[in-house]
Amino acid sequence: MAEKPSVRQESTVDEVRLNARMERGELFAERCPSRQVLNHVTSRWGVLVFVALLQGTHRFSELRRKIGGVSERMLAQTLQNLEQDGFVQRVAYPVVPPHVEYSLTEMGQEVAVQVQQLADWIEVNYTRVLAAAQVNESV
Repeated sequence: MAEKPSVRQESTVDEVRLNARMERGELFAERCPSRQVLNHVTSRWGVLVFVALLQGTHRFSELRRKIGGVSERMLAQTLQNLEQDGFVQRVAYPVVPPHVEYSLTEMGQEVAVQVQQLADWIEVNYTRVLAAAQVNESV
């Protein structure tokens, strides 16, 4: 008869399984860091930054004008998060006044194409979504 694994052995097995899943990313795992990346990519401002930068390099002020309604603080935070994740490249030029440009990295381009498809679908189908919402409100 086989011995029952100890609590410590079971814990180690669980940790190994979690680590193996996290190497790929497991969005359904509560503690997986991929959830934070998902949040950065799919946030309202993240999506709009990706779509804007897919069109080319922009300065901060250009992005802020292009993305209506975003505060300076939120745009800065969004760009910083996307830069830390490796999606956005920030280049600061040593001139007066300061000149900073943002562009997508190769990985950022890959993600931006996916995000652009979602944004396009939303723009094309928003009337259907609004109609469905109205039907559900009246029920």
